[in-house]
Amino acid sequence: MSRYRDLTPESMTSAQKEVRDEIIAGKRGRFGGPFEILIRSPEVCRHLSRLGEYLRWGSSLAPALSELAICITARHIRANYEWHAHAPLAVEAGVPAAAMEAIRTGGAPQLAAKDQALVYRTVAELIDTKRLSDATFNEAIAAFGEQGVIELGTIIGYYTAIGNALNVFEVDLPAGTAPYFP
Repeated sequence: MSRYRDLTPESMTSAQKEVRDEIIAGKRGRFGGPFEILIRSPEVCRHLSRLGEYLRWGSSLAPALSELAICITARHIRANYEWHAHAPLAVEAGVPAAAMEAIRTGGAPQLAAKDQALVYRTVAELIDTKRLSDATFNEAIAAFGEQGVIELGTIIGYYTAIGNALNVFEVDLPAGTAPYFP
C-alpha cells in the first residue's frame, strides 16, 4: 500500500503546478510516476526531471546501454516500479530478455554485445565496490569516452534517487502485477 496521497492540480501549490506544467511540456508529455512523489519538493522535482530528461533522451549512450544501466541500478536497490517501467524499454532497445531475467534474479547475464557486456561490468563494479578498477575504467573510456562514463555514473545516481523515492513511499505496481523483487 502506498504511503502517499495523490495530489490534484487544484491541491498543489503554485510552485508545484509550475513544475508539473514544465514536466508535461517536456519530452515526457505527461506527469506521473516518480514525479507524483517528488513534487512534494518542487525544486528537487524540477531538477531531477530535467536531469532525467537528459539521461533518457539526450545522453551520448545508446538506449540499450542506458536502459541496461537503469535496470542494473533498479535491481541493486530492489526498485520494483523502476524495473517495471524500464525493463521492457531495455528489451525493446535490444538487451536480450534472458539477460534481463538473469539480472532481475541476481544472476550474471549472457550479453553477446560487447558494449552491453561492458556496461554491465562497469555498472556492477561501481555499485558493488564504489570504485572502478584501472582496467574497467580504461576499457569504458575507450568504448564510451569520458562523457559516456560520466553519464553511466550519473544514471546510477539519478535512478538510485528515483528508486529510493519510489521505495520509501511504497509506490504500488499496476494492479495485478507481482513484485519483481522480494
